[in-house]
Amino acid sequence: MSAQKLPFFVYGTLRPGEPNHDRFLRGRTRSEEPGRLIGAVLYEGPGYPYAVEERGGVVHGEIVTALPEAYGELLVALDRLEEYAPGDTRSLYERVEREVILDADGRAVQAWVYVAAPSVAAYLRARGKAIGSGDWSAG
Repeated sequence: MSAQKLPFFVYGTLRPGEPNHDRFLRGRTRSEEPGRLIGAVLYEGPGYPYAVEERGGVVHGEIVTALPEAYGELLVALDRLEEYAPGDTRSLYERVEREVILDADGRAVQAWVYVAAPSVAAYLRARGKAIGSGDWSAG
């Protein structure tokens, strides 16, 4: 895992216009740019989506770069929001470093992505409903 202050790739309730954007990101970001995660499928969840790593899928979202002075606080807040605790098998998500693509110029950047934890991913693959467009905001 990287010790760098990576941007975050958000694809659900943290996207602009969604309920958690203003609550967690307003005033804490330097930039928010449309992008996509290749190799993941988006699944509907109860109130929020899950990205599940699978070949052939694409998830659309935003690449959010935090203000340097807000990074540590934001990382803790997002881990808490996503109910992610390193090494805790009860976590719904895992925070992983992945390559994401900026829509504007096709450039690849490394970012933190919250993906479904293994047990959640297995359940969704077996019984979940995939969002075919890969874009939760589009419905």
